[in-house]
Amino acid sequence: MKLTAQEEYGLRCLLQVARRAPSDAPVPASIRDVAEAEGLSPDYAAKLLRVLRQSGMLDSERGATGGYRLARPPEQIPLHDVLNALDAPLYGGEFCQTHGGQRGECVHHQAGCALKPVWGAVEDAIAEVLGRVTVADLLSGEDAVRERVTPPLSTSSASTSSAAPDGPAMTAIVPDTALGGRHG
Repeated sequence: MKLTAQEEYGLRCLLQVARRAPSDAPVPASIRDVAEAEGLSPDYAAKLLRVLRQSGMLDSERGATGGYRLARPPEQIPLHDVLNALDAPLYGGEFCQTHGGQRGECVHHQAGCALKPVWGAVEDAIAEVLGRVTVADLLSGEDAVRERVTPPLSTSSASTSSAAPDGPAMTAIVPDTALGGRHG
């Protein structure tokens, strides 16, 4: 699984605006400054910033001295919302129907889609982690983000073990949220 270029560059542009023009900044961050800081063309940066404005994360100001600033404090902007604004979720309920190959429909739907709960659990786990991280965390640096994304080991997590046919047993800690899933 990969982030799209739009997600990566859009997030980086949002962080540039957050550094230069938080919601209470008197002067907005210009498209030219954001583009230059990220090594992007001004047109591409403008496109990404427009998507973020349309999703309610940025406010814009027109004119020669115009630009963008955060629409709300960085603590109130979760990474999950940013990435969803920039691109579609990894998995949606209609995923199987849109990946039916030449038949145009899910070919294993008669017996129930065995892939659906897998992709749903992956999406839920990603959403849970991305929902814990805010723009403010990203501005605080790597250690702050690591604290937010590393779940504490607890007794409420389920531990599962399995052995590979020719290898040692492997143990995985599965967060409670991944077990219930929205497709369960």
